[in-house]
Formats: sequence, structure tokens, C-alpha cells
Amino acid sequence: MLYLDNAATTPVRREVLEAMTPYLTRSFGNPSSHHTVGEEAARALDDARARVARVLGMRAGDVVFTSGGTEADNLAVKGIAIAARLNRDARHVVTLPIEHEAVLQSVEYLQRVHGFDATLVPVDAAGRVDPAAVAAALRDDTALVSIGYANNEVGTVQDVAAIAAECRARGVPLHLDAVQAAGWLPLSGTGADALSIAGHKIGAPKGIGALAVRGRIPLEPLVHGGGQERGRRSGTENVAGAVALAVALELADAEREEDAATVAALRDAFIARVLSAVPQAQLTGDPVHRLPCTASFTFAGTSGEAVLLELERRGVVSSSGSACAAGADEPSHVLTAMGVDRETAQTSVRFTLPHGWRQSLDPVADAVAAAVAAVTG
Repeated sequence: MLYLDNAATTPVRREVLEAMTPYLTRSFGNPSSHHTVGEEAARALDDARARVARVLGMRAGDVVFTSGGTEADNLAVKGIAIAARLNRDARHVVTLPIEHEAVLQSVEYLQRVHGFDATLVPVDAAGRVDPAAVAAALRDDTALVSIGYANNEVGTVQDVAAIAAECRARGVPLHLDAVQAAGWLPLSGTGADALSIAGHKIGAPKGIGALAVRGRIPLEPLVHGGGQERGRRSGTENVAGAVALAVALELADAEREEDAATVAALRDAFIARVLSAVPQAQLTGDPVHRLPCTASFTFAGTSGEAVLLELERRGVVSSSGSACAAGADEPSHVLTAMGVDRETAQTSVRFTLPHGWRQSLDPVADAVAAAVAAVTG
């Protein structure tokens, strides 16, 4: 089986499993407990927080551990926007129509429940936004700009440095959804005020993520209770998960440059072969500004679901896009926002290569052969 759906989830790395196991067994204490078992867990949590912060270019106190990327995005969008409304009556948010549902539905919630206005800045046919268009959307009452660093379906990477500069010039906080970018793109030095990550995209278990928010940015909590995470996210912390996230993030960041170069070469070979062998294949996403791991296509005149089933029968696991929207009858909102017609959008297939691939082009050849057979019959 050739697993090429790593944007959906990744296996837990051996080093990560070994690092987290003591906090599931021997050192299992509640980090809020004032005894030796709890204090040991608290020290591990503090250490994990500091390690995550270093990779993100933040301070340890900026890091809030969450249950994953969806909660981190919800906390960023709702928490920063609602705090801005309470503090300075800001009632406007800016995002893109291609964002993950965690961001888009959080924005819809702000509109429906809290009376916010929202501007969805259009993207081009490759899924990229013009930073000047983001700047033009900013208002005096803009509470937040939320942008995906790299798109989860087509892999397009945004010009976050330019967007951050525009936001900084207007004093508007910028949140980056970096769930897909982690391990592939630099996470420090982006200029963002808040940044979301998820462990299961980089070799940690499902159920752990983090939101880093610079200390000067007010954040209204969404989960109330015992006041953990400096009052920003109540609930007993997942110590083992936090340790796992820290280890996975450090490993992915240390290997990032070599991984990106190696995997991008394999991706490019795969894209070239598919486009050459399948006449109706169209690459989706930006051909240059894209994640090293992502090759996404539409195959006009086919059924995307049928292609996926045939690919799996031939030993290749891939997807039609976001796993969070799997099974939906509607075409991808990402592709339709990029101008792809609904019928063609429903033929999309996304292949995402794994971290740490050091193999030759043989697996690429196998994947190409399966893709060609699945599409052409």
C-alpha cells in the first residue's frame, strides 16, 4: 500500500511515541495537582510549551495547547475577534473563501451570533491572494485577518510576509492557519500574531494541537472551567500529547529543508508524468508557490470518487481533498472559489507525499501507473 494522503493525517513517529509514553504510564499526574506526581507532569508541560514556542518563534507564554487544529483555528478566529469587539468595538473580520471549514464556519458564527461583518477576499485561479487586495479590505474596525499559510486541498502557499506587513501597517492582528505548513515551511519569522498547528499532520497523535498568540493580543476563551492555559483554554492539559507535539514539531523542523527539497523533486516528477500520461489531467493550485508534498488534479469527464476507489484497488491511497469534508455531495469550495466549474471540481484527486521520503522515483512510477489506469481505465 502506497499511502499518499498525508495531508489528512500521518503515522505517529517512533521517537514521538517513545517520548510521550512515560506521561501515559509512570508520570501520569494532573499538572494542576500540588504534589510530586502532578509537579512532574507540570514540568513536562512547561518544557513542551517552551520547545513548541521556539520552533514557532514565539514566547512560551504565548502557546495554548488545544485538542487539535480545528480548536486552535476556532480559538484564534473567535477568541481574538470577540476580544477585539469587547475592547474596542471592532466588528469586522477578513479571510479567504478557500480557507478550512474551521476558519470559515468560525467566521460565519461571528456574523450570525455576534453581528460581525466579514470580507472574503477573492483568490486567483491558482488559489493565491494579492496582498494588496487584503490591504484594501481592511477597515478601522477590522478585528482580525485569518489566512491559511498553505491550502489544505491544493497546496498553494500564500505570500504571508507581504500580508503580515500590510496588517502590521494598519495595526490589525494576523492569524495564520499553519496546520498544513508545519514541517514544510518555516514557522518563525512569518510576522503573524497568531499561528495554529496540529500534531497529527507531523507525526504526533490525533487530539493535540496548539495556538500561539502573541501576548499583546487579547484572547477571549471559548472553553471555561478551571482556568488552565493561563485562563485561555480551561480543561486538564493533555501532557503526553503536548510532549508528543513538541518532539514531532522539533523533528519536522530540523528535517524541513532536506525534506522539502527531496519531496518537491519527487512531487514534480509525479506531476509531470501524470500531466503527460493523462490528457484530461489539470494541475490545481499554484505551480510554483505550493507545498513540496502536494500534487492535486482534476480529471475532467471522470468521477473523482470512482478514481479514488480504483486507485486504492491498485494499492494507492489518496483523497479528493479535505478529509473534514469527505462524503459531502457538494464540490470543493476551494476549487469553486478558484473558478473551477462544479462538474470539474467533483473530479478532483489530491496526492500528498510523506515527510522523510528518501526513496527513488520507483514509488512515483507506481503511483503514476495506478493514476493513469484509474483515470483511463
